[in-house]
Amino acid sequence: MDDKQTKETQYQIMIQAAAERGYETLGLRGSESWHQDPKHLVFRLSRYKFVAKMLAGRDRVLEIGCGDAFGTRIVQAEVGKVTAVDFDPVFIDDAKQRMVPRWPFDAQVHDMLDGPVPGEFDAVYSLDVLEHVEPTKERLFLSNAFATLNPQGAAIIGMPSLESQPYASSQSKIGHINCKSAPELKSLMQDYFHNVFMFSMNDEVVHTGFHKMANYVIAIGAGRRV
Repeated sequence: MDDKQTKETQYQIMIQAAAERGYETLGLRGSESWHQDPKHLVFRLSRYKFVAKMLAGRDRVLEIGCGDAFGTRIVQAEVGKVTAVDFDPVFIDDAKQRMVPRWPFDAQVHDMLDGPVPGEFDAVYSLDVLEHVEPTKERLFLSNAFATLNPQGAAIIGMPSLESQPYASSQSKIGHINCKSAPELKSLMQDYFHNVFMFSMNDEVVHTGFHKMANYVIAIGAGRRV
């Protein structure tokens, strides 16, 4: 391939890069999304971009429920160090296999219901995870998630809205056992933070519009209660 020549010279670097390091892959979840419903990959990556911009400049960031960690790199570009955990070893193995020297991060198998992730963090985020946690265990999950967050830290929790569930795919509905409306998520987060800011999301657009028409809701907590 490295003997091919692009018609415009500025693109030749792409040929050289492919010859030197090959192609990067999407990951287990990203690949399936790209095959089944390509636009959903855009929606998911937009959530990561929102997190990245909200947490820009933070030193140590924890991601809970990273899955294949394909979107984690977007956050890495804005923060110091990311520790990414998931309770499923299959996804962590996939993330480690695709990790490249330019974008290293600490990937661990960890079930948040078993206890906090060791260390101290100045931010934590979790996208598309809380809706999979049984309601009777959600407070254990969140208590452990925020236990190692320093007093000046911030937390971001994102999940499909309760109102969106009639339109969810049959595959999604299998795991969505704890979706919430925006007021419900805010009320829950206020038990852990003095300040909670709510956002709505439709497709790839994050906004402050009418939450009942949102298909995704995001809560940002600041000022942890101790």
